[in-house]
Amino acid sequence: MTQKRILVVDDDADMRGALMHLLRRAGHLPEEASDGKQALATLKTQVFDAVLTDIRMPVMDGLTLLREITAYPAPPPVILLSAHADVPLAVAAMQDGAYTVIEKPFQAPRLLAAMDHAIEQDGLKRENRRLRDRLGRLSGLDSTLIGRSPAIAALREDILDVADTRAAVLVLGETGTGKEVVARALHDLSDRADAPFIAVNCAAVPGELFEASMFGHTANAFTGATRAAEGYFRAAHGGTLFLDEIGACPIEHQAKLLRVLEAREVVPVGATRAQPVDVRIVSATNEDLATAITAGSFREDLLYRLNTVQLNLPALRDRREDIPLLATHFLTQMGESYGIEPPDLDPAEIATLARHDWPGNVRELRQIAERRILSARRGRGSIGAALQQPDTPAETLRDAMAVYERSLITAALERHHGRMDDAARDLGIGRRTLNEKLVRLGLESADFRAV
Repeated sequence: MTQKRILVVDDDADMRGALMHLLRRAGHLPEEASDGKQALATLKTQVFDAVLTDIRMPVMDGLTLLREITAYPAPPPVILLSAHADVPLAVAAMQDGAYTVIEKPFQAPRLLAAMDHAIEQDGLKRENRRLRDRLGRLSGLDSTLIGRSPAIAALREDILDVADTRAAVLVLGETGTGKEVVARALHDLSDRADAPFIAVNCAAVPGELFEASMFGHTANAFTGATRAAEGYFRAAHGGTLFLDEIGACPIEHQAKLLRVLEAREVVPVGATRAQPVDVRIVSATNEDLATAITAGSFREDLLYRLNTVQLNLPALRDRREDIPLLATHFLTQMGESYGIEPPDLDPAEIATLARHDWPGNVRELRQIAERRILSARRGRGSIGAALQQPDTPAETLRDAMAVYERSLITAALERHHGRMDDAARDLGIGRRTLNEKLVRLGLESADFRAV
């Protein structure tokens, strides 16, 4: 057994000293407390592998201490020492969660063996909890990253491995493979999940507004800056900043971005004092950054900073076994949004999907499923027809208006990469009205950010 940290609690100084000596000789690292209250104060600042405590003590007895410890989220095992007359107390202690109760006077080998066994069993319980937690998180990823292919299974494992770290992640994959889905999964499975997730399409940030958009600005910092803005980095403070299409970031702005990533602080435009930022960076691109570096359009040192961990998303044509599962998922999703029962895929339709090359990847499959649902509203149509006829005709005025409204909203969101304010302005409606329409149509602005 490796060296362990043990907290010894006893009001008898001689007994406490003897226990400390015994544990040190056995190779452990004991700490001492003279009563339950002192023990709890110590447990607040230090982590122990086990607690060894007497039952009868002034101020706070061993049973009260036990109940306090077992209320912790991940309590250490507790072994109690009792006199022969304390048998009823010993029974109560076992019911309250004590690992075991050892009567005084005790034999040193028995006490040490009980201590070692308690720590070993506790370690097994913790490992089981960790594995159950990992399986639960994997199960949650099943509904986010849909598929049974080896490539997707490996991607889910990779996401779990890196989600709880601070490592910068570069997500690579063709357009439509789901890069933002991966970025959001990394955020949701991290200890930053309750903090903001901010997605920025670097290709859509105007060059002249890059610094102000990314790092913020003070009021009157430039013409039109009537009030201060915090910028994307500060908006994501404590959370995750997703830099999509990082390969499209103009070379003249990459040095500024690199400086912020290295210093972990920003200087808003118009300000003179740097402000610290705590963000986890996830970036994504469908470009070959090595080629961009050779061409002089991307900085090699920035790639090193962004590419601590690299996740590669497979194209849909490279995981064809997932297509029926994804198609069924999207048909169900679209059926719910349109309020109709989704049609079942027959073998011929599955074969048609399997033969398609899917240049638009998962995003294209989602659109095909939507067209299939639109045709199902009229009791006809097929996957093959949906693949061949992107502009599904509507037979009634109501259908035509619904399709036209949906197409206008979809086009506006695609044009502005999911930015609600810009899309609403283009459509001539308020953001609230646009949001209500998205809810009614079963759409989400996040689906229109480049992936």
